[in-house]
Amino acid sequence: MSAPRRPSPGSLPVALTIAGSDSGGGAGIQADLKTFHAFGVFGTSAVTAITAQNTLGVTAVHPVPAEVVRAQIDAVAADLHPRALKTGMLATAELVDTVAEAIAAHQLRAFVMDPVMVAASGHRLLEPDAEATLARRLLPLAALVTPNLHEAGLLTGQEVASLAAMKAAARHLVKMGAGAALVKGGHLPSGEAADVFRDGNEERIWRRPRIATRQVHGTGCTLSAAVAAGLARGAPLPRAVDTAIDFVARAISSAPGLGAGGGPINHFAGPRTDGD
Repeated sequence: MSAPRRPSPGSLPVALTIAGSDSGGGAGIQADLKTFHAFGVFGTSAVTAITAQNTLGVTAVHPVPAEVVRAQIDAVAADLHPRALKTGMLATAELVDTVAEAIAAHQLRAFVMDPVMVAASGHRLLEPDAEATLARRLLPLAALVTPNLHEAGLLTGQEVASLAAMKAAARHLVKMGAGAALVKGGHLPSGEAADVFRDGNEERIWRRPRIATRQVHGTGCTLSAAVAAGLARGAPLPRAVDTAIDFVARAISSAPGLGAGGGPINHFAGPRTDGD
């Protein structure tokens, strides 16, 4: 993917993030909008929850009323016409239903679903009764679903702790209705880092050494936002995924080291250019 260029009038691609707000600025809506900007995409948002959090963890979660979330999506879709969108933290079954209904009603395409369920600190970000609703209502609308190992296990009902299990989970998620799946293996017990992509036609695996760092807050949000940004710019899905994985690796390796806990990654890293 070439470096973002200044758009001509009327050509600026628009993307929508439907997710929670991170007061610490490293994940959620804040990470998504930073990522959209890095890719030269105009970011819009629908806030689903307000969280109190920093690099040490989440201390409070306040879901936004479902009718207000729907009103935000309606307002963006009716006027700004996003070319791609992503979801993150949805918190409750009611919000999952509301978001699924809005995506279908507005016929929004190029949808990347990040099934945010549990924070790295262990704080649950999706109510247990919403997990089945997520799989039943939202997953079939997704062009791509991007679970980590734990989320892939919750969605498929199978333990996912090896590369072979990641491949099986990706196949299972496509059978469940997703257009494609990217199972993220940044914390495999083997010590390596790997991501498995699967759609109806191909399987692709990215392998790399694991970077020994605590500065990984917001990686899942950033990855899904980067894929959505690539789709908004017209990239084919496999290419958008490849560029997003590279962007996140750059952002981790150049993390600014903020906070006393698991700090944010570097959204100034920028996507690679053709010469990289």
